[in-house]
Amino acid sequence: MLTQRATVLSRMQLRPLLEQDIAALFEIQGDANAMRFTYCAPSLEDCANRLKAFESLRAVNGFAPWVVTEGDQSKIVGWGGLGVDPFDPEWGPEVIYWFSPSCWGQGLATELVAHSLSVAFGALALSSVSAFALPSNVASIRVLGKTGFELLGFVPRLERNHYEVRPSVQHER
Repeated sequence: MLTQRATVLSRMQLRPLLEQDIAALFEIQGDANAMRFTYCAPSLEDCANRLKAFESLRAVNGFAPWVVTEGDQSKIVGWGGLGVDPFDPEWGPEVIYWFSPSCWGQGLATELVAHSLSVAFGALALSSVSAFALPSNVASIRVLGKTGFELLGFVPRLERNHYEVRPSVQHER
């Protein structure tokens, strides 16, 4: 399986979800401030169910978002990467990510998205990858622009802008 083992990038490590990661990830996903632009889990159980649903698609698709650690690889700082939303799968492969506020503004999201696109258009040979962002999420829109995504339009049902990138676009590394 392509993404079963850990991947070390310049400032972080990416690895599949483990049961023992859920409480640390809930500290982020359950934080209304940290998740103000995306889904905020109302409970540890809800967080666990959502994360496990994404992880279960790794065996089906060959990819799923990763747990993101930094430093000595013991501190979980986020979750994200390439995935198919198990609750809204018709959009196909997309980049999804969220980080602890302590990591915001450090370029980790850009590095994660660029790596995800390298996997998507390299080993996986996907024809396109989507992303979604609230129009008010200026930081994510900047990340998507740096990594080659183009705005397709606003999706009223999702209340988000829909972005897409194809392999012919150069991605930030």
